[in-house]
Amino acid sequence: MSIARVTEISATSQKGFEDAVVNGLQRANETLRHVKGAWIKEQIVECDEGKITGYRVNMMVTFVLDD
Repeated sequence: MSIARVTEISATSQKGFEDAVVNGLQRANETLRHVKGAWIKEQIVECDEGKITGYRVNMMVTFVLDD
């Protein structure tokens, strides 16, 4: 039987939301083992004087715990 855990992380990109998700999952895989998926909880656009300066996602990352 496997047991999974979920942790919330935030990731950013200057390119777009998809790139922010990729950045977040790459970073999660550096720290966590057995990452199985992610649920995007929020998407936020950062602005400066009406111009988009960044994209941020808050995601719930699921990973399986070692036996």
